[in-house]
Amino acid sequence: MRSFFLNYCLPAILLCLSVVTTTANGARFMHNFVRGLPPVVSENDLWPWLWLSRHRELFTTGFAFSFTLLGILLVHEFGHYIACRVHRINSTLPLVIPAPTLSGTAGAVIKIRSFIPHRDALMDVGIYGPLAGYIASLLAVVAGFMLSVPRRAHAPEAIVQFGGEPLTIRLIHSLLLRWNHHLPDFDRLAPHPILLAGWIGLFITALNLLPGGQLDGGHILYALSPRTHKLVTNLLPILLFLAGIFYWLGWTLWGFFLLIPVMRHPKVPLHTQISRGREALGVLGVFLFLLTFTPTPFHNNSLLDFLR
Repeated sequence: MRSFFLNYCLPAILLCLSVVTTTANGARFMHNFVRGLPPVVSENDLWPWLWLSRHRELFTTGFAFSFTLLGILLVHEFGHYIACRVHRINSTLPLVIPAPTLSGTAGAVIKIRSFIPHRDALMDVGIYGPLAGYIASLLAVVAGFMLSVPRRAHAPEAIVQFGGEPLTIRLIHSLLLRWNHHLPDFDRLAPHPILLAGWIGLFITALNLLPGGQLDGGHILYALSPRTHKLVTNLLPILLFLAGIFYWLGWTLWGFFLLIPVMRHPKVPLHTQISRGREALGVLGVFLFLLTFTPTPFHNNSLLDFLR
């Protein structure tokens, strides 16, 4: 009974709770979008529950954001899950974590419960998730750009300003400009919640591809070179602390996260050789990181900005 609850009931309960929390935030984003405003212009946009209690009929307007974001997260995690099943690695179903964050969730995870047999398997487990999640995010960004509208003139300044666009956003924007010459820049849009969900999906992909610990990028790097993985894992928190000072304070939290013992990478047999095809997948992982990473995901949110 306990095993059934952990394997099936818990993932379902967490997913249902995440639908509620992400839909609540999505309803507020949609409310601002139809008025030509940035997604977050007041504290009510960060904590929408009081507002939503007075406008319960607007709850379903958040489904566009919620279903898109949760779809991206589930596609990402099922990429890992399928890789585990292919290599007969025991793992949980995806666990989507509801949380009082900007998106209404703290992301999703699967828990690997058995031994990873060789480096090829580790590479597959590491890369399939971000690859699948990237493709889903890419589709959401394209659809979101097509649905977005120019920001209303004299709109109030956003209290959370989305920062430097990752390369994927810039590339898609450039391609869509050939079809719609009047498409505003990303920072001049009132972004449709689907575009916002796609942006968050790209951001989550970049976070997971950080090359350290048990993150997806850590799995990929360990499969390529365990020695390099150890070196980078020791160095990466320092780099993230520095990035938190100058770019985004959240990097500091990720630096501390990589220092906790649970993030140490499990041992994988080193006598096994990684195949050429999996080495190519490792290069693809680096390419995906470059396409999704931005040092400043949010403007004016570094430690120096808070101290000014």
